[in-house]
Amino acid sequence: MKGFKEIYEDMRLHGMPMPVERVKISIPNARTVLTNCFKYFLSFESAEFIWQKEYEEVAYWLEDNKSRGLFLYGDCGRGKSMLSRYVLPAILLKYERKVVSVYDVQDMNKKIDEVLKKHIISLDDIGTEELTVSYGNKRLAFAEIMDAAEKYGKMIIISTNLSDQQIADRYGWRVMERIIATTKRVLFSGKSLRK
Repeated sequence: MKGFKEIYEDMRLHGMPMPVERVKISIPNARTVLTNCFKYFLSFESAEFIWQKEYEEVAYWLEDNKSRGLFLYGDCGRGKSMLSRYVLPAILLKYERKVVSVYDVQDMNKKIDEVLKKHIISLDDIGTEELTVSYGNKRLAFAEIMDAAEKYGKMIIISTNLSDQQIADRYGWRVMERIIATTKRVLFSGKSLRK
Protein backbone atom coordinates (compact mmCIF):
# COMPACT_ATOMS: atom_id res chain seq x y z
CA MET A 1 0.00 0.00 0.00
CA LYS A 2 1.31 3.45 -0.93
CA GLY A 3 2.19 5.99 1.76
CA PHE A 4 1.15 9.60 1.51
CA LYS A 5 4.56 10.64 0.15
CA GLU A 6 3.98 8.42 -2.87
CA ILE A 7 0.36 9.58 -3.18
CA TYR A 8 1.62 13.17 -3.07
CA GLU A 9 3.93 12.43 -6.01
CA ASP A 10 1.04 10.74 -7.87
CA MET A 11 -1.11 13.82 -7.28
CA ARG A 12 1.65 16.03 -8.69
CA LEU A 13 2.03 13.73 -11.70
CA HIS A 14 -1.70 14.02 -12.47
CA GLY A 15 -1.69 17.81 -12.16
CA MET A 16 -3.87 17.83 -9.07
CA PRO A 17 -3.79 20.87 -6.76
CA MET A 18 -0.82 20.74 -4.41
CA PRO A 19 -0.09 22.62 -1.21
CA VAL A 20 2.18 25.57 -1.85
CA GLU A 21 5.66 25.92 -0.43
CA ARG A 22 5.87 29.10 1.58
CA VAL A 23 8.91 31.40 1.71
CA LYS A 24 11.17 30.66 4.67
CA ILE A 25 13.61 33.16 6.13
CA SER A 26 16.29 32.46 8.71
CA ILE A 27 18.92 35.14 9.29
CA PRO A 28 21.29 34.71 12.24
CA ASN A 29 22.17 37.83 14.25
CA ALA A 30 19.13 39.55 12.76
CA ARG A 31 19.14 42.37 15.32
CA THR A 32 22.66 43.41 14.28
CA VAL A 33 21.88 42.99 10.59
CA LEU A 34 18.70 45.05 10.93
CA THR A 35 20.51 47.80 12.85
CA ASN A 36 23.36 48.04 10.33
CA CYS A 37 21.05 48.08 7.33
CA PHE A 38 18.74 50.66 8.90
CA LYS A 39 21.74 52.90 9.70
CA TYR A 40 22.97 52.62 6.13
CA PHE A 41 19.67 53.71 4.57
CA LEU A 42 19.11 56.47 7.13
CA SER A 43 22.54 57.87 6.22
CA PHE A 44 21.06 58.99 2.88
CA GLU A 45 18.81 61.32 4.89
CA SER A 46 21.54 62.27 7.37
CA ALA A 47 19.25 60.84 10.03
CA GLU A 48 20.29 59.08 13.22
CA PHE A 49 19.17 55.52 13.90
CA ILE A 50 17.46 54.93 17.25
CA TRP A 51 16.40 51.37 18.08
CA GLN A 52 12.64 51.12 18.74
CA LYS A 53 10.82 48.34 20.58
CA GLU A 54 8.94 47.42 17.38
CA TYR A 55 12.20 46.61 15.62
CA GLU A 56 12.73 43.73 18.03
CA GLU A 57 9.67 41.98 16.57
CA VAL A 58 10.98 42.59 13.04
CA ALA A 59 14.35 41.07 14.06
CA TYR A 60 12.54 37.98 15.44
CA TRP A 61 10.73 37.68 12.11
CA LEU A 62 14.04 37.84 10.23
CA GLU A 63 15.48 35.08 12.44
CA ASP A 64 12.53 32.79 11.69
CA ASN A 65 9.56 34.06 9.72
CA LYS A 66 7.69 30.77 10.27
CA SER A 67 6.81 30.93 6.55
CA ARG A 68 4.77 34.11 7.06
CA GLY A 69 4.94 37.62 5.66
CA LEU A 70 5.10 40.81 7.72
CA PHE A 71 2.38 43.38 8.46
CA LEU A 72 3.70 46.67 9.87
CA TYR A 73 0.94 48.95 11.11
CA GLY A 74 0.33 51.88 13.41
CA ASP A 75 1.52 55.40 14.04
CA CYS A 76 3.21 57.58 11.40
CA GLY A 77 6.93 58.29 11.34
CA ARG A 78 8.12 55.13 13.12
CA GLY A 79 10.12 53.57 10.25
CA LYS A 80 7.52 51.31 8.62
CA SER A 81 8.05 52.66 5.10
CA MET A 82 11.84 52.64 5.46
CA LEU A 83 11.62 48.98 6.51
CA SER A 84 9.23 47.88 3.77
CA ARG A 85 10.78 49.86 0.91
CA TYR A 86 14.52 49.56 1.56
CA VAL A 87 15.73 47.79 4.69
CA LEU A 88 13.93 44.46 4.44
CA PRO A 89 14.34 44.10 0.65
CA ALA A 90 18.09 44.77 1.02
CA ILE A 91 18.46 42.26 3.87
CA LEU A 92 16.51 39.54 2.05
CA LEU A 93 18.56 40.07 -1.12
CA LYS A 94 21.90 40.02 0.72
CA TYR A 95 21.29 37.17 3.17
CA GLU A 96 18.62 35.03 1.52
CA ARG A 97 19.16 35.83 -2.18
CA LYS A 98 15.45 36.64 -2.43
CA VAL A 99 14.18 39.49 -4.62
CA VAL A 100 11.42 41.58 -3.07
CA SER A 101 9.20 43.43 -5.55
CA VAL A 102 8.42 46.78 -3.90
CA TYR A 103 5.33 48.79 -4.81
CA ASP A 104 3.68 51.84 -3.34
CA VAL A 105 -0.10 51.60 -3.40
CA GLN A 106 -0.54 53.72 -6.52
CA ASP A 107 1.80 51.37 -8.44
CA MET A 108 -0.07 48.41 -6.98
CA ASN A 109 -3.31 49.71 -8.46
CA LYS A 110 -1.85 50.61 -11.86
CA LYS A 111 0.13 47.36 -12.18
CA ILE A 112 -2.08 44.85 -10.37
CA ASP A 113 -1.57 42.07 -12.93
CA GLU A 114 2.21 42.57 -12.77
CA VAL A 115 2.14 42.54 -8.96
CA LEU A 116 0.17 39.29 -8.91
CA LYS A 117 2.94 37.58 -10.94
CA LYS A 118 5.55 38.31 -8.23
CA HIS A 119 6.24 35.88 -5.39
CA ILE A 120 7.64 38.22 -2.70
CA ILE A 121 5.82 41.53 -2.61
CA SER A 122 6.26 44.62 -0.43
CA LEU A 123 3.36 47.10 -0.39
CA ASP A 124 3.92 50.50 1.18
CA ASP A 125 1.15 52.69 2.63
CA ILE A 126 -1.85 50.40 2.18
CA GLY A 127 -5.11 52.22 2.73
CA THR A 128 -4.30 55.36 0.75
CA GLU A 129 -5.10 53.91 -2.69
CA GLU A 130 -8.20 54.43 -4.81
CA LEU A 131 -10.33 51.68 -6.36
CA THR A 132 -8.87 50.31 -9.59
CA VAL A 133 -11.02 50.32 -12.71
CA SER A 134 -9.66 48.24 -15.57
CA TYR A 135 -11.65 48.00 -18.81
CA GLY A 136 -14.77 48.99 -16.89
CA ASN A 137 -14.23 46.34 -14.18
CA LYS A 138 -13.74 47.44 -10.58
CA ARG A 139 -10.90 45.65 -8.84
CA LEU A 140 -9.81 45.68 -5.24
CA ALA A 141 -6.10 45.21 -5.85
CA PHE A 142 -5.12 44.69 -2.20
CA ALA A 143 -7.86 42.10 -1.69
CA GLU A 144 -6.66 40.22 -4.79
CA ILE A 145 -3.07 40.26 -3.53
CA MET A 146 -4.03 38.97 -0.08
CA ASP A 147 -6.09 36.22 -1.72
CA ALA A 148 -3.05 35.21 -3.80
CA ALA A 149 -0.85 35.26 -0.69
CA GLU A 150 -3.08 32.72 1.00
CA LYS A 151 -3.77 30.50 -2.03
CA TYR A 152 -0.37 30.56 -3.76
CA GLY A 153 2.09 31.07 -0.92
CA LYS A 154 3.20 34.56 -1.89
CA MET A 155 5.08 36.35 0.86
CA ILE A 156 3.72 39.82 1.55
CA ILE A 157 5.36 42.69 3.46
CA ILE A 158 2.87 45.46 4.17
CA SER A 159 3.11 48.88 5.79
CA THR A 160 0.08 50.94 6.75
CA ASN A 161 -1.07 53.59 9.19
CA LEU A 162 -4.48 51.91 9.46
CA SER A 163 -5.64 49.96 12.51
CA ASP A 164 -7.12 46.45 12.34
CA GLN A 165 -10.62 47.92 12.45
CA GLN A 166 -9.84 50.44 9.70
CA ILE A 167 -8.41 47.65 7.51
CA ALA A 168 -11.56 45.57 8.10
CA ASP A 169 -13.81 48.57 7.38
CA ARG A 170 -12.00 49.39 4.16
CA TYR A 171 -11.35 45.90 2.75
CA GLY A 172 -13.66 43.61 4.74
CA TRP A 173 -13.04 41.06 7.46
CA ARG A 174 -12.15 38.42 4.89
CA VAL A 175 -9.05 40.41 3.90
CA MET A 176 -8.23 41.05 7.56
CA GLU A 177 -8.46 37.30 8.23
CA ARG A 178 -6.03 36.66 5.36
CA ILE A 179 -3.62 39.20 6.83
CA ILE A 180 -3.82 37.42 10.19
CA ALA A 181 -3.33 34.01 8.53
CA THR A 182 -0.37 34.93 6.31
CA THR A 183 1.64 37.55 8.20
CA LYS A 184 3.27 38.38 11.50
CA ARG A 185 1.67 41.62 12.64
CA VAL A 186 3.82 44.27 14.33
CA LEU A 187 2.21 47.34 15.89
CA PHE A 188 4.23 50.57 15.69
CA SER A 189 3.18 53.04 18.36
CA GLY A 190 4.62 56.24 19.74
CA LYS A 191 5.71 59.67 18.65
CA SER A 192 7.03 60.22 15.14
CA LEU A 193 10.79 59.88 14.76
CA ARG A 194 10.82 62.38 11.89
CA LYS A 195 12.50 65.70 12.65
